[in-house]
Amino acid sequence: MSAPGYQPPYPMAPYPGPGGYGDPSQAPPPGFNMGYNQNVPPVMYQPGPVGPGPVPGQEYGAPPAQAPGQEYGGAAPTMAPAMAAVGVPPGLEYLTQIDQILIHQKVELLEAFIGFETNNQYEIKNSLGQKIYKAKEKNDCCTRNCCGSLRSFDMKIKDNTDREVIRLIRPFRCVSCWCPCCLQEMEVQAPPGTTVGYVKQDWHPCLPKFSIQGANKETLMKLEGPCFACNCCGDVNFELKSKADQTIGRISKQWSGLLKEVFTDTDNFGIQFPMDLDVKMKAVLMGACFLIDFMFFEKVGEANQRSTMFT
Repeated sequence: MSAPGYQPPYPMAPYPGPGGYGDPSQAPPPGFNMGYNQNVPPVMYQPGPVGPGPVPGQEYGAPPAQAPGQEYGGAAPTMAPAMAAVGVPPGLEYLTQIDQILIHQKVELLEAFIGFETNNQYEIKNSLGQKIYKAKEKNDCCTRNCCGSLRSFDMKIKDNTDREVIRLIRPFRCVSCWCPCCLQEMEVQAPPGTTVGYVKQDWHPCLPKFSIQGANKETLMKLEGPCFACNCCGDVNFELKSKADQTIGRISKQWSGLLKEVFTDTDNFGIQFPMDLDVKMKAVLMGACFLIDFMFFEKVGEANQRSTMFT
């Protein structure tokens, strides 16, 4: 309890309502927060260790108070040096604090008007609409326009300081269920050059299924989508399941409106995962989202055809 008359140096947040903060054992509610303010500035920092709070009655700029027993010449207590989070690739520290990501594909005017395929670009945001990363496909003109949605590519994901923190590598593969020996896959590196996991398509005659694998290609989670991955006036959900076949999250292709869906291939996605999920697996799920976008929602050619499980 604070001392009598003490005023906190910052405004106190209100207490939650009767519903409290929610039961952490409950699964996250369906859907994503799309009502955020578009003008919120990007996240320009990464979380770090928090020092001790202010001492009541101590003036600003005064030397730190000594611990009991140290007032009369004993060795001053030392503070442990700041340390990076163990096992977290550099640049991904912010992912440890969130359980939801929104991915928005940027509109390319050249592609929208004349159908000339350009490198895809995306903005990755938190639930408040703050930009936390940006992603851009790296490819050549011939590959983009000749191979369509099946094209191989490297994708660089950078933070707001323009530092590359994740690299996605997709080789050229088949997407049809009639060719089970050469299905889709993607390698996820964080930082670039260090593989943290893979996304691999599992063969199934009707359903799009994927394995989320670790660095040693051990399967840790599964993704399963609907038979027909098309969003006709609604969202398309790919359920994320644990090895025990329990739903723990989802990747959702969100309905963008009739005009955008018909005349552009600009897509919006949401990713939900457990807060305490390994940050490397959160990065792999981001790679899975991009792979799903290219496989099922990237328009092919002037006829605006999209890939399916059968073509």
